[in-house]
Amino acid sequence: MTIKRLIAIIAIAGCTAAAWFLLAGTLQFRSAATASRLTPEIATNWGPVLRQEPPRLYYESPAESAAQREIQLERSDITVALAFEPKNKGLLWYRAFTADFEATYLVRNPTPIAQTIYVAFKFPAASARYDHFALSFGDQPTEKEPVNGAIVESLLIPANGEAPLKITYRATGLDSWTYALGGAKRVKNLHLAMTTNFRDINIPAGAESPTSRKPAGTGMALDWDYSDVIGAHAIGMDMPAVANPGPLASRMTFFAPVSLVFFFAVLVIAALTLRVNLHPMNYFFLAAGCFAFQLIFAYLVDLVPLLPSFLIAAAVSLLLVNGYLWRAAGAGFARLSTAAQFAYMALFSYSFFFDGLTGITITAGAVITLAMLMAFTARVDWSSVFEARRAATAA
Repeated sequence: MTIKRLIAIIAIAGCTAAAWFLLAGTLQFRSAATASRLTPEIATNWGPVLRQEPPRLYYESPAESAAQREIQLERSDITVALAFEPKNKGLLWYRAFTADFEATYLVRNPTPIAQTIYVAFKFPAASARYDHFALSFGDQPTEKEPVNGAIVESLLIPANGEAPLKITYRATGLDSWTYALGGAKRVKNLHLAMTTNFRDINIPAGAESPTSRKPAGTGMALDWDYSDVIGAHAIGMDMPAVANPGPLASRMTFFAPVSLVFFFAVLVIAALTLRVNLHPMNYFFLAAGCFAFQLIFAYLVDLVPLLPSFLIAAAVSLLLVNGYLWRAAGAGFARLSTAAQFAYMALFSYSFFFDGLTGITITAGAVITLAMLMAFTARVDWSSVFEARRAATAA
């Protein structure tokens, strides 16, 4: 191995890295263009983020400056079933879900005289679709239509009397469902039972953790109980994260040069110690075979599911690189390169399927590679290796 050859190999790795960066930038542009075009369409067809608020209760009071006096709910029994149903469009997955909401509230007239109590129920989102909607105040089911995203009903309740308020609907939305309590000064006797069809529980920032949780079928059953709370936080659930093909392929492509550096380091050291003569042109074709992995994956993932796309791209790249080395350097060297490429290209790229593992994977790969090369070359006489190379080159 001469200095000129080593510089040529480094230049080949640098040019391949530049090609990877260009491909990653293209993927980012495609993903951003797809998101800007499809996100409004998905939100329109499926639904936006759902944020449900408690119904607002009040009665008319001439003594009040606003002519309305708000009252609090006496009891709230709520059940919500969240069914996670992610939707795929192009290079992106959207965290879509269905929410079945059912609530029974107890409304009390706190005055010593009969009052007409008004209930203003605001829908979670004005643009969402609501199936099987029903609202009844006392024994009176509403026939009204929403005005500005809300329905207002009224009922004459005797002095210190009580009446039930029942609301049910099914809605579809994206990303998260929240029962917002920020507008409630005081929350009394609230019980919310939530069931999910997933176990990857993620409570949004600023929301309360459940008071109890347990597995239920393929999902979880969670409960929130507020007996008498002032300043209660919201109750909510974020949908599970999904691996988006576009951003995932882009991240894999950006970090692919790291894998190539590890792979070439192993090949260079192995070639020196095993007396295998690899020309820089051999490394050029090897780099092209490694580049084929991310190139195939980037454009196949539009047509084929994520994991099959990854497996096909990895298999093609392994076949290209190691089939070439089989003919160029022999079966033994090809077996060594197969193990190295599988570890540094396939397994390293697969770590991007799991959030938070990229950094530790790079660190582990670097340390393991260093340890292996130090162990295998500890007794190598590098002076004789380079002298033999120089003699062979001169001859």
